[in-house]
Amino acid sequence: MRYAPSDLPVFTLTTGPVDAYPAVLRGLAATVLYDYDPAFQATYQRVTEKLARVVKSETMPVLLQGEPVLGLEAAAVSLIGRDDVVLNLVSGVYSKGFAPWAARSGAEIVELAVPYNEVIDPAAVARALAARPDVTVVALCHHDTPSGTINPVAEIGAVVKAHGALFLVDAVSSFGGMKVDAESAAIDLLVTGPNKCLGCPPGLTILGVSNRAWAKMKANPQAPRASILSILDWEDAWRADKPFPFTPSVAEINGLEAAIDLYLAEGPEKVWARHALTAKACRAGLKAMGLPIWPADESFASPTATAVRTPKGIDEAVLRAEVRARYGVVLSSGRGETLGKLTRIGHMGPTAQPLYAVVALTALSGALGALGHKVDVGAGVAAALAVIDAG
Repeated sequence: MRYAPSDLPVFTLTTGPVDAYPAVLRGLAATVLYDYDPAFQATYQRVTEKLARVVKSETMPVLLQGEPVLGLEAAAVSLIGRDDVVLNLVSGVYSKGFAPWAARSGAEIVELAVPYNEVIDPAAVARALAARPDVTVVALCHHDTPSGTINPVAEIGAVVKAHGALFLVDAVSSFGGMKVDAESAAIDLLVTGPNKCLGCPPGLTILGVSNRAWAKMKANPQAPRASILSILDWEDAWRADKPFPFTPSVAEINGLEAAIDLYLAEGPEKVWARHALTAKACRAGLKAMGLPIWPADESFASPTATAVRTPKGIDEAVLRAEVRARYGVVLSSGRGETLGKLTRIGHMGPTAQPLYAVVALTALSGALGALGHKVDVGAGVAAALAVIDAG
């Protein structure tokens, strides 16, 4: 059977947007209340208080009413002023892309970069900060999704804290799928969203803000106010007795509450283990089929996405199209410098179930075979199942 481009896919195994949990979809379908109705104001405060249990910032989390690109841009222009020196840690396309936002304020940008299949070494960060003691902000993308690599955020956070700089972290595609929170990694401004590992549709940004970060933003005359990019305007919006700067995404808040309830009920450690096991099974299957992953070392391969190198002679876009057409499975491409060089298999939220690794492996192997690159799908499935059975 082949699926027409207009046919809905059977499995969306991408790195986002991901499929939503059924409970989240039910939450989205709840009555859309007037934002100043006391019932919704109480809901907004309750959801923020639940978020505080997992974000673990020094102050109450902030919800911005747009997907996390809004949060990343808002963080850059709010936290960074013209007198700042920013150390941007670049290990992939997304971390590289943060620099233009950071530079908009007129700050000096210092770059510490590694090849896009490597990760940032905390010792290198320490050396960079020693060479530039005037660095005031350090920016890191925890999971640079187009490379499928995870940077050692807690170790880097300790280095940044010792230096005295503010630590800004993009945890969009890692939060909820592994251990990362403001407290454990000494993060001053954590930017994430519910549309990846928490299994929600894109529509909200979640921010964890330290007291130092609030003070820095409030003292920054360039920080947006009365703007869609404003973080400052939302500082107290979590309180039921405070007004919203503008209309919040009522349905998205309802869906987020369902997602957080699921996350807390399952238990964060169990959720992280489920993501990690799915990725481990996928990597084992790829290895058995002779398909190398993109990260230079498996030790820093992501538990929320697997990036597999495109075999020589295969057009990556054609490969993904074939996977979809033959099996109704949708995978993600690379981005920027990794476009055409790798395919990404998402393990996020509802698709962070180990058996989905088998789905991805079989669809990928079948499409490769159709394009003339034969692999041993039996060996791949057996290797994946062995990992799953071992738990």
